Amino acid sequence: MPRASQTAPDPATPEVEARRAAMARAGAASLAELEAVLAETGLSCEAEDLRAPETGLVMARGRIGGDGRAFNVGEATVTRAAVHLSGGETGFAYHLGRDRPRARLAAILDAHWQHPARRGAVEAALAGIAERRASEAAAAARKIAATRVNFFTLARGED
Repeated sequence: MPRASQTAPDPATPEVEARRAAMARAGAASLAELEAVLAETGLSCEAEDLRAPETGLVMARGRIGGDGRAFNVGEATVTRAAVHLSGGETGFAYHLGRDRPRARLAAILDAHWQHPARRGAVEAALAGIAERRASEAAAAARKIAATRVNFFTLARGED
């Protein structure tokens, strides 16, 4: 729980953006990849559960064209976790799906990322996940491009 002297970080700061990027990479990682990141960095998996991993539903909302009126698309299963390290850092994670160990490990990585001395190691280990995601996106784009049909109109000149 935050102390009265602590203030919430400004959402526009580079540190908040860097944490978001790191957690996006952790969110895209599989359980095996998260375990490998912790093993590679030598960071401890020991943490106190502030909120044990739990699964629930969230309502997904959308907009037509990005600026239309919001509507409910449907429900999505989400697992969340919150942990506290012995050094005082608190980590949080939310994952689509029901993988509780994955959410807990991502929360542990978030807590380790917050310590300035460990941040570089976590960032470097998560870089491999970013590379994998980029290569998967490129492969998907190539597959889509191979099936793309370009339509064009010929003017008949009868008008």
